[in-house]
Amino acid sequence: MKNIFRIVAFLEGVSYILLLFIAVPIKYWGGDEKWVKLLGMPHGVLFFGYVVLAVFLNSIEDWSFRDLFVILICSIFPFGTF
Repeated sequence: MKNIFRIVAFLEGVSYILLLFIAVPIKYWGGDEKWVKLLGMPHGVLFFGYVVLAVFLNSIEDWSFRDLFVILICSIFPFGTF
C-alpha cells in the first residue's frame, strides 16, 4: 500500500506542477483554457486519491495526528508531495 501511495503522491505532485506552471500561465497569458481543463481533472482525481490513501494509511500505520496533518498539508504546496 505504501508503494501505491508513493506513486500517487509523485503523480499528484507532477500534475500540480504542470497545472500551476504550464496550464495556468497559458490560460492567463495565452487565453487558451484547454490546458487547464485537460490537466485539471486528472489532478483533482490524483489529489482526492492522495488524501484518501493518506487517511487510509493513517489507520494502518498508526501515524500521529501531526504526521497526518503534515502529509495532508504537503499536498497543497508545489513540490510538497515529493
